[in-house]
Amino acid sequence: MAENLTLARPYARAVFELASEKRAFDRWSKTLSVLSALSADTGVQAMFTSPKAAPAVRAEVLAELAAKAGEKLEQDGRNFVQLLAENRRLDLLPEIAAEYERLRAEAENTLDVELLAAMPVAAAEQKLIGDALHKKLGRKITLKYVEDKKLIGGAVLRAGDLVIDGSVRERLSRLTAELVH
Repeated sequence: MAENLTLARPYARAVFELASEKRAFDRWSKTLSVLSALSADTGVQAMFTSPKAAPAVRAEVLAELAAKAGEKLEQDGRNFVQLLAENRRLDLLPEIAAEYERLRAEAENTLDVELLAAMPVAAAEQKLIGDALHKKLGRKITLKYVEDKKLIGGAVLRAGDLVIDGSVRERLSRLTAELVH
């Protein structure tokens, strides 16, 4: 995974720079999202690894699948897919898409935060959490709430590498570890 991310970074940066020049962040987000989703399909993965499929054929098939999925690739998108196919890097599309979104969020000073909670969290409380994170981190916060009964109680906040775990499950795990030692 780390190796894939290392290989994906230059491609993501190139797409990000192209999107910046053309002010096409949303278009590239959508394009990379569709291509990433398509590349997760087992049939598409088999085509990526097939020695019988030439790079040009792989690129064309992926472009056609994207069009059927509602994302007709523009010329720069087709060129990007062709470049990945020629370099045998089509399997990196999920990592490229994720890294592109990270670069975009950094440039736009935004942060996606996932709030996992054992019990329902009211919209007003979600707003308070988002506002507190905005103050603390100095970024525009997009909060995504997910109810997770496995937590038993409490909540977990995930924002990139930052994880704030206030769940009962985590507290019980720590208590168990302390009792065992």
